[in-house]
Amino acid sequence: MKYSFIIPVYNRPDEAGELLGSLTRQSYKDFEVIIVEDGSQLPCRDICDKYAAKLDLHYYMKPNSGPGQSRNYGAERARGEYLIILDSDVVLPEGYLKAVNEELTRQPSDAFGGPDCAHESFTDTQKAISYSMTSFFTTGGIRGGKKKLDKFYPRSFNMGIRRDIYQKLGGFSDMRFGEDIDFSIRIFKAGYSCRLFPGAWVWHKRRTDFRKFFRQVYNSGIARINLYKKYPESLKIVHLLPMVFTLGVIFLILLAAATLNLIPLIPVVLYALIIFFAGTAAEHSPHIGILCVAAAFTQLMGYGFGFIEAWWKRCVRGKGQFSAFEKNFYS
Repeated sequence: MKYSFIIPVYNRPDEAGELLGSLTRQSYKDFEVIIVEDGSQLPCRDICDKYAAKLDLHYYMKPNSGPGQSRNYGAERARGEYLIILDSDVVLPEGYLKAVNEELTRQPSDAFGGPDCAHESFTDTQKAISYSMTSFFTTGGIRGGKKKLDKFYPRSFNMGIRRDIYQKLGGFSDMRFGEDIDFSIRIFKAGYSCRLFPGAWVWHKRRTDFRKFFRQVYNSGIARINLYKKYPESLKIVHLLPMVFTLGVIFLILLAAATLNLIPLIPVVLYALIIFFAGTAAEHSPHIGILCVAAAFTQLMGYGFGFIEAWWKRCVRGKGQFSAFEKNFYS
């Protein structure tokens, strides 16, 4: 067995069904699928039963412990030479695993990952969020398949690693946020290689509304400080930009209000126009272009607020990872 897909699921039976359906259509067939139900109140066992005859599928139910520990649970039961970690809200094109296998045949790699994009069936909000997460004007394009990277850190929505290396490193840590970046950092620190496979992309649904998206990126801002406390060298200038953007927008709005003058808002408006026109061109829809503006500001400022609060609680007040964010960890 060459590949084992590890998929933690929490209260998302319909999405799990879509992902399993896409796995049945893979042109490369040497793989197994391990579904780990992470204490769901809405289990996907019935969905898995429907695909049991079409896939080498193994379903496990366990108490809730978060996605990282659920991936470890699945990895302990996997047989493949390579483990491929997916989030339950992705769908695979039929050539996904073929692209992975061709890359590994061309040049072996210890760990790898691929980009994501929006499917035409996604809602306009999902397309806007996907644009924001992959655009040059928000993330520099590093999550949209950009090849020229100093180091590529695979993310857990689309991540592969040799099973023996996974076992040597102990899998994912108990970090609640940023556990995939933590794992990628440990892969590099152990002297192993990670590569971006541009052809091994997935359709990633992400969040379905801006409130959930804000919480996601807010937690990402928290994760960046948690990673900094664990690996000080991991914090780069680029990680500070959302915080600078957030403070800058707030300052310009307050300045405009204090002076009763709209001129200070010109940089904010110009940035919004850039996102609007770029998003409209990318998605061929002015309506989605408008939503792209909302998504970009939600992404950058949500991350910025999380980063600032985490910095204040952990770096200034000296609180620990769990005590600083007990509500977020256990709610």
